[in-house]
Amino acid sequence: MGIWFKKEEPEVHQGVEMFQQSDLDSVIQRFPDALWKPYLESAAEYVKSRLPEVLKQHLQDYEKDKENSVMSYQTILEQQILSIDREMLEKLTVSYDEAGTTCLIALLSDKELTVANVGDSRGVLCDKDGNAIPLSHDHKPYQLKERKRIKRAGGFISFNGSWRVQGILAMSRSLGDYPLKNLNVVIPDPDILTFDLDKLQPEFMILASDGLWDAFSNEEAVRFIKERLDEPHFGAKSIVLQSFYRGCPDNITVMVVKFRNSSKTDEQ
Repeated sequence: MGIWFKKEEPEVHQGVEMFQQSDLDSVIQRFPDALWKPYLESAAEYVKSRLPEVLKQHLQDYEKDKENSVMSYQTILEQQILSIDREMLEKLTVSYDEAGTTCLIALLSDKELTVANVGDSRGVLCDKDGNAIPLSHDHKPYQLKERKRIKRAGGFISFNGSWRVQGILAMSRSLGDYPLKNLNVVIPDPDILTFDLDKLQPEFMILASDGLWDAFSNEEAVRFIKERLDEPHFGAKSIVLQSFYRGCPDNITVMVVKFRNSSKTDEQ
């Protein structure tokens, strides 16, 4: 997961908290911030080390000649995510490394928020009225669109604790995972959505791996964080621990982004 800012003085505060049983021991917390939820660590490390700098360079080039460019934030995000996946597949195939990772990116630019997602990490925003606004949609094998695509590719899904592609992977899109990519049953294509911040007037957003969403609904997570924005990590640490206490066995990574211009509710 990650967030990129297009201003030198970003209009947000960030809180990051992780509980990962794979003991991923480093988190980038400077511009550009990036967290990646791995189910095998080498894939996440590769994406974390390569994608932020590549995206930063292409976005800076785009900003220099934005008016004459045929590109957009959406096309840049899509092209670079797909490019990094091709790089990974070349390297991982040679070493027979079956690693894979999700990817969730939030790009804040002027009054727009652009979110790109591959896999089952998820973004949720709290608007001015306290509503939970989904910023992304999980890529799960049981979804009708994904199930049809997998079947057309000659694959199948089966239930083994959760619905899995070829009985193996519990998501239908990812970066890496070369054996399933070779079968064309798992793809790296991101879904990209854009949101009008003037309209939403957001208070905060949550970017988190599926460990959080196994324990909390979107609405529950927003209510939980809203009551803890005064904590050092804007409630990120508390919600990670609460997910763990609820019995979540998966990696739990949470980034809470608080918008500076959000109006604070009365505490009376």
